[in-house]
Order: sequence, then structure tokens, then C-alpha cells
Amino acid sequence: MYRLGARCAAALAAACLFGAAAAPQGAAQKKQPKDQGEFDIYNDVIKDVSTNNFTKALTDLDTWKQKYPNSDYEDDREVLYVQAYNGAKQPAKALDTAAPLVARDLDAVFTDSVSGPQQVVKVLFTAALAVQQVPNPTPDELATGAKAAQMLLDYNRKPSNVSDDDWAKARAQLQTVAKAALTAVVLKPGTAAMEKHDYAGAEASFEQALEKYPNSGQVAYELGASELAQQSANPAKVPAGIYEIARAVALDPAKGGLADAAVRSQVDAYLKKIYTSFHGSDDGLDAFKQQALASPTPAADFTLKSQAQIDQEKQAQFAKDHPGLALWQGIRSQLTGDNGAQYFETQLKDTAVPKLKGVLVSAKPACKPKELLVAVPMPDAKPPYTAEIALKLDAPLTGKPPASAEFSWEGVPASFTKDPFLLTMAVEKAKLTDLATEPCTAAPARKPGKKP
Repeated sequence: MYRLGARCAAALAAACLFGAAAAPQGAAQKKQPKDQGEFDIYNDVIKDVSTNNFTKALTDLDTWKQKYPNSDYEDDREVLYVQAYNGAKQPAKALDTAAPLVARDLDAVFTDSVSGPQQVVKVLFTAALAVQQVPNPTPDELATGAKAAQMLLDYNRKPSNVSDDDWAKARAQLQTVAKAALTAVVLKPGTAAMEKHDYAGAEASFEQALEKYPNSGQVAYELGASELAQQSANPAKVPAGIYEIARAVALDPAKGGLADAAVRSQVDAYLKKIYTSFHGSDDGLDAFKQQALASPTPAADFTLKSQAQIDQEKQAQFAKDHPGLALWQGIRSQLTGDNGAQYFETQLKDTAVPKLKGVLVSAKPACKPKELLVAVPMPDAKPPYTAEIALKLDAPLTGKPPASAEFSWEGVPASFTKDPFLLTMAVEKAKLTDLATEPCTAAPARKPGKKP
């Protein structure tokens, strides 16, 4: 099955709107470097982050912090630490560093009308990304990520140098990241349980997530995956699992469904595979998707029949419509199985079989026969038929049975061969039903004077 991850590439454009690590504007009036040395190291860090040299950025930040612990740019430095840790693929440290900032009133910390919103967005945006990347976040890290994501979702302080139109576009992209982060936070306990193969625990966790985000395609997918993973231990979970995967595919991407078209296409293909495997065909799949849209979880009367259930229902209907034929098919299936000989000896031999119905293939002899070879064809079978049963009569018929006559009988199995398949039954002539006979054709008289 597919694992869905957070996809934030689209929102990176919004982050770029604010610059990777621009120096705070208006800082000259409020903040001053202690000396030329701090100015130089500050510029070095800005250059490191701007060129994605995050390892060097961390080294330079440490140097800056050691040499100038009481800098006017202490808060700005922490923002750069958050960026550098996340860029260096240390998302847990990015979250830990962001935590004190997220706990504060960031707009009061970064008051400049241009650089202030930029700094705030960098903290919230990076924390929202980081929480999605930490493999096993602590409760505090989850809390920091969730708070940062919610703040980013609600944030609406436009930088004074950004147009209303550009801000609206950027904010929409930032909200995409925020929503993905909030979803990731509620999914983390469940995904952790999945990694430990605690599928029932994962299901319980994902159900809680679904209560919070009922229209999330990702949550629906993860819940379905946890239910499908329980197939061996609890096969009854499978239909509900397929339902949730169908819902994940069917939900409108603009309203919480799977936003990435490529991922949605992969999940759709996966859905068709598991639906067909369980149901026996993809019949009704489109309607099933629409059904899954109706509710985050299946209704009480929800059902998705398995191939086995469908076969059983067909078999039951077949037995109702053709009881004798169904009886014979059951006997034949047992006889042709691996334990056919044992079945014959222990359960069938010398035991009266209820009435069967078949078609005459041949009679021995043709006139007044004592042996009838019959077939028991399926309703849609076409002649010629192959004899499957030999009826040994206790007395010969009084005439000639017509070719391909259809009749019934009751008998007792006496012997059996598997290859070629033939069941021999002892039958009293009186227990033949609907088998009429025709007069035997008299032999032509010999002409006088000719020897036989």
C-alpha cells in the first residue's frame, strides 16, 4: 500500500516571497551591532542561509552566540537558527529552537512593518514544515508544531511592501502548509503505531484524527490502510478499509481531498486493485466512490460483498433453481478432489443418493439394455455430452431408450474410477422416472435359399 507524505513544494513559493534570510529592515533605528565583528559574522550567517549552506550557518551562528550572547539581534538569530537546523535536516532541533519563539507574541517581538511579518512567517512556516519531518516527535515538539501551524493558518499581517494580491496568493500557499502540518500532527501517533505493527492501535488513533478532520483525504487514507493491515487477524475490517481508501480518492482536493494529482492517481489505481481483488471485479466501483463521499465512516447498513460471498449466493440460488444438479456437482467435486477415493469409500459407497437427473449418452445393449451411460450437464452445456455415470439396472428395459433422453433415477453408488471419471450406480428399474422406450426394430427376414 502507499504511504502518503506531506507535500509542501507549492508553498515554498510563498516563503520565497519573504526572502530566505534578509536582514531586518529598519533595524538601524532600533538595533545596532556591537562592533564590526558582529556585523561581519551576521552577514556571514545571512550569506550561509541564503546559499543553503546550512552546516556552515550553524557553525557561524554558534560563533556569533558565543562572542555576542547579548546581541540586539538575539531574536533574529534564533529565527536563523530555526531555519538553519531545518535546512541541515535536523527538524527536531528546529522545533525545539522555535518553541520559545512560538510561545511569545511574535508580532510584538518583530514590530517592523516590512521585516516583522517576514520574520514571523519564517518561524511559523519552518516549524510547520519541521513537525512533518521529525520521525518520532516528542509531545512538546508536536505541541510546538501544531501551535505554529495554527498560527500560520490564521496569520494575516501583510508586510507593508507586499501588494494585496501577492499577499492573498502567498497566504493561500502558506495555509496549505499549515493544514498539512495540522493533519500530520494528528496522524503522528497513528503512523507511529503502524510502524510498530500495532494496527488496531493505529486504527483507534486515526479514528480520532478523522473526528477532527472528517474531510481529510489523507486521514481517510491512513485509517483505511490501518484497517486493511488487519486483514489476517480480522478480515471483517477489509470492507471498511476499502471504503476509506475510496473516500480518500473521491474527496474534492479543494475541500480537503488528496491535493497532489500524481498521488491521487496512484491511490485510485490502488483502490481499483484492492476493490477488484476483494469483490471479484470492478463492477460498481464508481458508485462505491460516491457512496463513500456520503459519510466519513461507513453507515450501519454498509456492505461490500466479497467474491466468496458472491459465489456462495450464486451457489445457493443455483441449488434452489437446480437442486438435483447442485447435488451432483457437490458429489462430483468431492470425487475429483485429492481425497476422492476416501470420500467414495467412507461416505458415498452403498449409500442411497437422492434423485438425480441426466441425459442418456448410450445404452448397453441398444435394445433392452441393462446398463445406461448418462451425463449430468450444466444448463448451458451443449452436446455431445460425456458420460459421467453408469447405471446398472436390476432388470433390462422392455425396449430401446431414445437417444439423448432426459430422465431421473435413484440409485446406490457401487464403484468409482477417477481417470477416466465414471461413477457406477446400482439402480432398480422401477426407480427410473420419465424414461420412455421405443419398440426394438425387428431383424430383416432372410430370403429363401440363402445361407446365413
